[in-house]
Amino acid sequence: MPPRKEGLRLKARLRALYHGGSPTAVKFRVIVLVIDLLIIGFFMVSPLLKEQGIIFYAVDYVIAAILALDLAARAYAFSDFKDWLKRPIVWVDLFILATLLFPAWFFNLGFLRVLRLWTLIHSDFFWRTLGEKYDDTRTEEIVRAVLTLVTFVFVATGFVYTAFLGSHEGLQGYMDALYFTVTSLTTTGYGDIVLPGTWGRLVSICIMLVGVTLFVRLGQAVFRPNKVSFPCPTCGLGKHDPDAVHCKACGEQLCIPNNE
Repeated sequence: MPPRKEGLRLKARLRALYHGGSPTAVKFRVIVLVIDLLIIGFFMVSPLLKEQGIIFYAVDYVIAAILALDLAARAYAFSDFKDWLKRPIVWVDLFILATLLFPAWFFNLGFLRVLRLWTLIHSDFFWRTLGEKYDDTRTEEIVRAVLTLVTFVFVATGFVYTAFLGSHEGLQGYMDALYFTVTSLTTTGYGDIVLPGTWGRLVSICIMLVGVTLFVRLGQAVFRPNKVSFPCPTCGLGKHDPDAVHCKACGEQLCIPNNE
């Protein structure tokens, strides 16, 4: 078979696996997501494992190979490679891959690998597979708000650990950095660990402000009245009350499906 036809067949198979609805495709995507979650778990605890030396870096390169294969397959299965590259989530994943392939160059930026959790929960790939039942619902908003907060906690912890380790007598390990981050973003501020200097104060302020913002967003997702996703055909307003008959923005008559 000519190489071009063989390439087209491979592209069709990958597209079916990554975007199809067959049981085989769903099982494949579930396996990919489970591997993704295990990798994210490794990223979260990696600051505690760096003392393992060569074993840690060997695992790093295995994960890099897995992510590289996954990204290459997704890019090949996408209809337009240029459009695929325009997606911010793709660039975040490419940066994470770079930190794995070149640990000596990106050693101080390794904490940003946890952003893989953020890219995962904001991907159609996740919601079409594990979260299809809850896509465009309050559950999706709550899950995204919770995991965005978790992502920020670990990214901020990694930054504090990398940039300020040993600069305060109470900040001697990763758990101390995690403790400082949580007490700062909740504005509890016990004061037993303080980041030194002007930069330390600026980092503390940023953690507090972003933390409060993410908590407010989580509260809104949990407690605000339920809305359904249904774009208005006239003005495009995307969220409406479940029993809405007319659009609140323009008055257009709506016909929102009721799946109950």
